[in-house]
Amino acid sequence: MTGEPAILPLAGFSVGITAARRAEELGALLVRKGATVRYGPAIRIVPLADDTELHTATRRLLAEPVDAVVATTGIGFRGWMEAAEGWGVGEELLGRLRQTSLLTRGPKAKGAVRAVGLSEKYSPVSESNAEVLQHLLESGVSGQRLAVQLHGEPLPYFVDSLRSAGAEVIEIPVYRWVGPADPGPLDRLIDAVLDGSIDAMPFTSAPAAASMLAMAKRTGRQAALVDVLSRRVVVACVGPITAGPLAAFGIPTVQPERSRIGALARTLGQALGDRSPRLRVAGRDIELRGQAAIVDGELREVAPAPMAVLRALAEQPGRVVSRRRLTAALPGGGEEHAVETAIGRLRTSLGEGSLVQTVVKRGYRLAVDRMEGAESA
Repeated sequence: MTGEPAILPLAGFSVGITAARRAEELGALLVRKGATVRYGPAIRIVPLADDTELHTATRRLLAEPVDAVVATTGIGFRGWMEAAEGWGVGEELLGRLRQTSLLTRGPKAKGAVRAVGLSEKYSPVSESNAEVLQHLLESGVSGQRLAVQLHGEPLPYFVDSLRSAGAEVIEIPVYRWVGPADPGPLDRLIDAVLDGSIDAMPFTSAPAAASMLAMAKRTGRQAALVDVLSRRVVVACVGPITAGPLAAFGIPTVQPERSRIGALARTLGQALGDRSPRLRVAGRDIELRGQAAIVDGELREVAPAPMAVLRALAEQPGRVVSRRRLTAALPGGGEEHAVETAIGRLRTSLGEGSLVQTVVKRGYRLAVDRMEGAESA
């Protein structure tokens, strides 16, 4: 005889993903933990073979010898080689790279370099661009001609530091990102964030974060989006560079110790768990999740409006909360009668009407025995 299946750690949470590359990988990790995932690509990658900027940069590199080439990502280096082959200059590019010093940021870039028959001169144990930069500067780059393979976003500090030290730098813009071809899914994802249907937003690139904020600004929703991301939604970034556009608006973020997709998913899950209040209400154990409540071990889905009311009640567990305050908590506001509707739906969703008590002429309260974990929703 087996017991009830365990509730997955992210069951009841809804996560919005704006990534282009590796969106499915990140989404699959979160779905396996029980999350509901909504996609709204904020960027798209210009196909390498069609990218005139990459072609121009490659031709510039081939025009004269270079002293060193930095490969920052495996997928970017492989894509560059494939694009060069498609342009008919693959062998010429390989010949040029054999005559220079190759530096790789990490094991994936190192593997891509070795896969085409080349070998790296230097690769840092830390797998960081900062250590590659330090190595170059300490080696002396004044008067040298260098090339840096970018990976979808600029590396201004890296490139500017080399130029300030006297080097000529060719930027190789592999996987250049532009706005989405169809902005509809991103537009709807922003609406979902604003109406309370999204609990977390993980970002894997700075351009995606910047693009989402830019679309919100164009449509008059930026201030509201920044407010919701700052207060209610867990915002996770794979690293500090990715967090840059969000930090500029004061939006707090959580970040993993290692800039990896798996670590990002784990950090996001931990942050959501830490924000899940646990209460003892009318003899029942209740845990609040983003779009659901766990009542005595049973996951019960709750719509955004009743969930907003439940969170407002849980902020002051056991105390009476006025209809006016509950009205303000509803997504988009509303009239006081909307609170009565939301309370009715909440009682139905929780499966027990006595969990939420009506206090005549004053408002509503949770019949709380005690509250554990997070102190507020």
